[in-house]
Amino acid sequence: MKEGHSVINVSILKSTGGQLVEVEDKVVAEDPLEIIIKHGRKGSRSSFPLAVTMRTHGEDHELALGFLFTENVIQKRSDVSSIQQLSADQILVQLNADIFFNEAEMHRNVYTSSSCGVCGKASIDRVTMAIPYVLKRTQPKVSTRCISQWPDVLRKRQSMFEKTGGIHAVGLFRQTNLLTLREDVGRHNAMDKLIGAALSDQTLPLDECAVLVSGRASFELVQKALMAGVPILAAVGAPSSLAIDLASAHNMTLIGFLRKEHFNIYCGAERILRH
Repeated sequence: MKEGHSVINVSILKSTGGQLVEVEDKVVAEDPLEIIIKHGRKGSRSSFPLAVTMRTHGEDHELALGFLFTENVIQKRSDVSSIQQLSADQILVQLNADIFFNEAEMHRNVYTSSSCGVCGKASIDRVTMAIPYVLKRTQPKVSTRCISQWPDVLRKRQSMFEKTGGIHAVGLFRQTNLLTLREDVGRHNAMDKLIGAALSDQTLPLDECAVLVSGRASFELVQKALMAGVPILAAVGAPSSLAIDLASAHNMTLIGFLRKEHFNIYCGAERILRH
């Protein structure tokens, strides 16, 4: 039985003290969302199935906008004339007539899994898109004390994690203030939702803010954060080698293993105040 659209109640057997007891548990809902693009001049518009992502229901419009922005399909909210939820698992994004969309280049009709993001891209060059913003090498400044507070602040606001223990979160911080929080079964979806919200609010670039992700820091999460002009990306888990390389190449501060008073700085230490 569904609790809203994001959480499902299921009957399980729980082992306690050697005894099996039937109880009700809450799990995160995971459903496909197909993102369809409609583009072209009036009278010759075409529909193109861009991607399928496994996501948690909620903020589908933000997810679609953020995905299109980080995939370099659009540069601003006004590039989209309308967004229509065709069904629970299908969304149609209408591009303005003057927006060029190359179906041949984008023709991958990917299966985007909740664990790994967009899979099957042709090459690293395809993933490393033109980053629209140049980060200021030393700004903003954030203290180690401030950074250490982020995980607790994020956790206290994670309503779905509190219910299920099985969902990722991405938080946008300015110093210790949590400005935006998005949750999803997929890390990359949560990031796209957050960026989509910023795109809708016309607050890009996010060059005075930091982003905290609840899992590891993958190459794709760094790429998405750079697309939004994020200068500091922190993760509760570990970064990958490609994530470090990409962050370093674009003067991003990358933090991993953020747990209370302990964390590692992999690059961009000049933004961190040592107190």
